[in-house]
Amino acid sequence: MDVKPEPLCALVVDDEAPARRRLVERLKKDPDVGRIIEAEDGIAAVKLIQEAKPDFAFLDVQMPGIDGFGVIDAVGLEHMPLTVFVTAYDHFALKAFEADAIDYLLKPFGGKRYDATMKRVKRRLHDRPSTQDNSQFFGPEVVKLVTKRSTPGEIWDWIVVRSRDNARLIMAEDIDWIQAAGVYVTVHTAGEKFLYRCSLATVASRLDPFRFVRIHRSSLVSLRSIALLERRSHGEFAVELRDGTQLIMSRSYRSQVEARLGQIL
Repeated sequence: MDVKPEPLCALVVDDEAPARRRLVERLKKDPDVGRIIEAEDGIAAVKLIQEAKPDFAFLDVQMPGIDGFGVIDAVGLEHMPLTVFVTAYDHFALKAFEADAIDYLLKPFGGKRYDATMKRVKRRLHDRPSTQDNSQFFGPEVVKLVTKRSTPGEIWDWIVVRSRDNARLIMAEDIDWIQAAGVYVTVHTAGEKFLYRCSLATVASRLDPFRFVRIHRSSLVSLRSIALLERRSHGEFAVELRDGTQLIMSRSYRSQVEARLGQIL
């Protein structure tokens, strides 16, 4: 006779009540889920994980105080329940993979995407496989980014600037910022600048998202080169680089910058 699995305990962590409510409503319809607990911030999540020991958690990445990754640091990776990260930003996917997340839900997600995640959660909890196939257990966003990051040339560690007789390799870690210039971009590094034939959007998609952030439709900046952000009018910020360069961050890119920093400006 087959033994019916014990009802699952789910934890939903999000600082936005509507987002928590949507997940809770979906979980309530699941006959395999017996208990649903909620946390509105990272501190409460840490306490609930330690005391209630849920089987799995939907964990928001960006929260005031302790964010999703801070929760894992506080609890310890070995003591975390099975974790599904939930966020509006895809650039956290690689870090989520490194934190052993089973999946990565991008807001807003639909019913089919949610159902696919729950199938992964239940398969992992019920089957407890001794060997893991990432393509089976990790969501498509995670697998796509990790595959891209591990494929030579997909993420640029340098930009090859060609002239008539030679090709200069500019290491990505040496780049301070990149400026759109028509069908070209101007690469600024250590007081020098080089013209490279490529759109800024393409360059932005190929450089490491953990190192570079778009601050304006015409500029991409290395996070390590930023020295100061000064609030200006209409939601804009003045951005001062370590070499003294002054740039503008438009309000339409503010959320991307905050997501990269993991903090509110």
